[in-house]
Amino acid sequence: MKRVNTFRVVPRSDADAECLRRVLDASASLWNQLNYERRQNFTDPDIDKSVWDTEDYRKQYVGVLGSATAQQVIRKNDQAWRSFFKLKESGEANGLPGYWGNEDEGRDLRSYIRNDMYRLRWATGNSEQSILEISIGKDLKDEFNIGHRERLRLEVQGEPKWTGEQCQLELFYDERSDQFRAIQPVSDCSRQDTPLADETAALDVGANNIVACSTSTGQQFLYEGRDLFARFRETTERIAEYQALAKADEGRYSTQRIRQLYRKRTARRDHAMDALARDLMERLHDEGVSTVVVGDLTGVLETHWSVEANAKTHNFWAFRAFLNRLAYTAEEYGMEVEARSEAWTSQECPDCGEYDETVRHSDTLTCPCGFDGHADLTASATFLNRHTDREVGSMARPVRFKWDAHTWAESPHSRPNEVRTHQQKTFVGVSAE
Repeated sequence: MKRVNTFRVVPRSDADAECLRRVLDASASLWNQLNYERRQNFTDPDIDKSVWDTEDYRKQYVGVLGSATAQQVIRKNDQAWRSFFKLKESGEANGLPGYWGNEDEGRDLRSYIRNDMYRLRWATGNSEQSILEISIGKDLKDEFNIGHRERLRLEVQGEPKWTGEQCQLELFYDERSDQFRAIQPVSDCSRQDTPLADETAALDVGANNIVACSTSTGQQFLYEGRDLFARFRETTERIAEYQALAKADEGRYSTQRIRQLYRKRTARRDHAMDALARDLMERLHDEGVSTVVVGDLTGVLETHWSVEANAKTHNFWAFRAFLNRLAYTAEEYGMEVEARSEAWTSQECPDCGEYDETVRHSDTLTCPCGFDGHADLTASATFLNRHTDREVGSMARPVRFKWDAHTWAESPHSRPNEVRTHQQKTFVGVSAE
C-alpha cells in the first residue's frame, strides 16, 4: 500500500528558484506539445495516425529535464490517455486529457521525478536542514554552474508522516501560496506519528452545505458552501456575458479574457476544495478516525436532486472528483475512504425512523412525530449509525465553517458550550438556526 508525504520545497537562492521554475515550465511545455499532437490525431479525420504515433519530444527537452524526467512526463501523459480510453469504453469519459495551462496565460508548473533521480534527506536534529536533490539536464547545469555529477539542491520544510521505499516525486508550484511544493508517495511504509484509533466518520456531501460530518466520537462538522457557490456562479455569469459579446462581435465563444476567467474560477474552486479536504482530515485524524464513509451518489443526482442542486454538484464540484480529493488527502493521514449507499438517510427521522412523511425544506428536516433538526447533519448521523458496528452517543453542538477566500474559518459562536440535547437518543438532530 502506498502512503503520501507532502512538504514545501524552498530554493536556497534566486538562481535555484529560477532553475527549478525552468524545470517545471519545460515539463509543462513537453506535456502540452505531446498532448496537442495526440488530441489532433484523435479528433482530426484527415490525420491517419493513432494517439500513440507522435514525435519523440523527449529529445527536445533532455537538455533541460534530463532523459529520465522527460520520459516520466511522457509516461504520465500515456497514463492520462489510457485512462481516457478506459472511461470512454464505459461511457464515463467527460473530455480529452487537458493541457497544463498555456504560454500566454501561464502554464501549470509541474514535473515528475523518477524515484532514482532524486535524494531526500530529512533532518535528524534541530541544527540540520532537510534537503532535496533532483537530477536536471546538462544544458541547465551548464547555465546555472552546477557540476556535471551534481544535482539541483533545495531545502525542504515539513515533517514526513511515512517512511518506506520512495516512489516517483511530484513537484509543482502553488500559485495561490507562492510556494514550491512536493508530493512523495512511499510504499511498504510505516507511520511516523501517533497511531490512529478505530473511530469512524460519515460524510453527507451536498449542494448548499458541501460537507456535513458526524463522528463516532460525538463530533459534528459542517462546511457551508452557499457563499462559495455564489461566487462561482457570479463568475460563470460573467463568462456567459463575455461569450455572448464575443459571439456577436467576432463570431467566436472564446477570448483571452474568457479563458482567464475560466482559469480563475477553477483555481478558486480547487483551492477551497483542497483546503476543505485537508482541514477536515486533520480534524478527523485528531479524533482518532481511521475510516471515513462517504455516500455513493451514483444514480442519485439525476433522479432525486433538484435542477439547481444538480447544477451545483455537476458544475461547481463533480462528486467523483471531490471523493478522489478526499481519498487522496485521507491517505496522507492513514485513513481510508469508503463509498457506501446512503439511500433515504437525508429523509429518515432519527426519532421514529419515518421517511415517507418527513419534509425537507432548505436545511431543515421535520417529521410529524415532532422532530425538527438540521437536515444534512441529521443525515450524516443517520449514515454513521448505519455503517458503524458500535453504539454512537449523542452529538456535541456542531462546529460550522465558512470559506473566507483563504481558509475555512469557524463561524462565531458555532459551539459555545458543547450543548447536548435529547440525551436519551443514540444521536440527535441539531436545530437549524
